Amino acid sequence: MIEKKFQVESSENQRLDLFLKSCLPDLSRSRLQKAIRDGQVLVNSQKARPGQKLKKGDTVEVTLAEPEAGGVLIPEPVEFRIIYEDDQILVVDKPAGLVVHPGAGVKSGTLVHGLLYCYPEISNVGSPARPGIVHRLDKDTSGVMVVARTGTAYRSLREQFEERSVHKTYLALALGRFKEKKGIIDLPIGRHVRQRDKISVRTRKPRVAITHYKVLKEFKDTTLLALRPVTGRTHQLRVHMSATGHPLAGDTRYGGGGRLKSGLNRLFLHAWKLKFRHPVSGAEVEFVSPLPEDLKKILERESGGRINVLDIE
Repeated sequence: MIEKKFQVESSENQRLDLFLKSCLPDLSRSRLQKAIRDGQVLVNSQKARPGQKLKKGDTVEVTLAEPEAGGVLIPEPVEFRIIYEDDQILVVDKPAGLVVHPGAGVKSGTLVHGLLYCYPEISNVGSPARPGIVHRLDKDTSGVMVVARTGTAYRSLREQFEERSVHKTYLALALGRFKEKKGIIDLPIGRHVRQRDKISVRTRKPRVAITHYKVLKEFKDTTLLALRPVTGRTHQLRVHMSATGHPLAGDTRYGGGGRLKSGLNRLFLHAWKLKFRHPVSGAEVEFVSPLPEDLKKILERESGGRINVLDIE
């Protein structure tokens, strides 16, 4: 089951189905329109109407009982590393290039398929289309993720992400140097006004997006950063860095490709640290994913020698 709750943050009148599409980009517009007609969408706790317009402050709740794509997920072996596990959660070190869950054009070989192969009990946790998944990383982003093994863990973790009480820290290599060694990027983002497959600060439907940054190490033409997103918008870090004139190295989609001559063949963005409350004990826990070897080599080349990332902060 897919259960989501959103608050309208733009004062512009928005059509409900378009608002939901911007919030749930993996779901088709036709499916969302059907959900509205079927009474699976509430606005301010009242059954939504097709074509309904929203205003700032409205609360939208979505409950979808069935996955969009037909068929049962078939478990299959997929390569990934487990950092930690107990009877409630799994903490995964996702490699770059691995898609988290099935979606448009991707029906097999995802992290979800691998999780089901090793941990079949998660098949009934959360959404049938993405069991156990409470957040995700882009295909080309590596690093730490938490997965729910039980319904209790799923509900707790989802609530923490929605409350923005989960602390996520990424390591990123950005082009250029920064005048300020730390700061906050507060730039609303949404679908690009013309290029609908991209996210941008140039949008007709902006949504609040906030990122904290801290300079860890400066090189000749690049800067190693710690990035902490307060909000969790699609492509937020990549778009924010591009919008400030410092696109991420290797990001061909948002302006960082082709300008780093040190062998980088993917996006330099790594989910480094993840801190949250354990869903049962309530204790604050933190997990770290070491920087992958390919990104370490890039830093060594940028610095002209060996560099210990964990000693930088």
